Amino acid sequence: MCFQLLGGMAITDIKAPVIYNLIKPLIELQQLETAHRVRSEISAVYHYAIAHGLTENNPALSVLSQLPAKKVKHRAALTDPQDVAKLIRDIHGYQGTFIVQCAFKLSPLLFQRPCEIRMMEWKDLDLDAKEWRYLVTKTDSLHIVPLSSQAVQILESIKQLTGNGRFVFPSYRGGGRSMSDGTIRTALQTLGYDSDTMTAHGFRGTESTLLNEQGWTLGAIERQLCHQPRDQVRAAYNRAQYLEERRKMMQAWADYLDGLKNGAVIIPFNKTA
Repeated sequence: MCFQLLGGMAITDIKAPVIYNLIKPLIELQQLETAHRVRSEISAVYHYAIAHGLTENNPALSVLSQLPAKKVKHRAALTDPQDVAKLIRDIHGYQGTFIVQCAFKLSPLLFQRPCEIRMMEWKDLDLDAKEWRYLVTKTDSLHIVPLSSQAVQILESIKQLTGNGRFVFPSYRGGGRSMSDGTIRTALQTLGYDSDTMTAHGFRGTESTLLNEQGWTLGAIERQLCHQPRDQVRAAYNRAQYLEERRKMMQAWADYLDGLKNGAVIIPFNKTA
């Protein structure tokens, strides 16, 4: 689209109104994500041109302030304990392959992004120490995930099957690849949970909401979710913080889910380390 409309014009002749009129139909169609991406790509061309002396101004910068903010679509997550109880029971009744069953059962226990779980490697696990230490792809930082006894039990059960390979959850197609990024989403859909009800990423929202209600400190919860402070000094300092509290929190969370699964009446309580 951009090349068709702008390709025949000299770069110095393309002014901000031209770029805005190019993007305006996308705004009217409420395709805001696409509109922002198109403007960003045009802006990148101008950054290159300025660096190489082909022009002196970037008209795409002026257009940014005229674009509506991108709509943030929060990933669906269950937060009512009764709904979570049914979900956990459904997960434990899932009849997929053993590898997918294990990944599915582990997902509510770790607080980590789905991509990190499906690409979990055996070299990063210390089951004796009950720890998973890995480099987070999104933030490029080392993250320590304390493992509950329930999580360790799941990992020990699958180690007999995949422990000699690289990935804890390898692809059924082989080729040394990890499990597909859509596997847990498909498993949820198989159980009747559509993307407006519960998502693979939604486990993080479930955990954050309920643990906050139970009184665990925000710092421990955010650190477990691997949410990094924007300040680099604080981020470096926080890497080792809350670890002991997070160990207690992760075990308490796993026990809480077991209680929900088994039908226990669990009253939320304030529990801080």
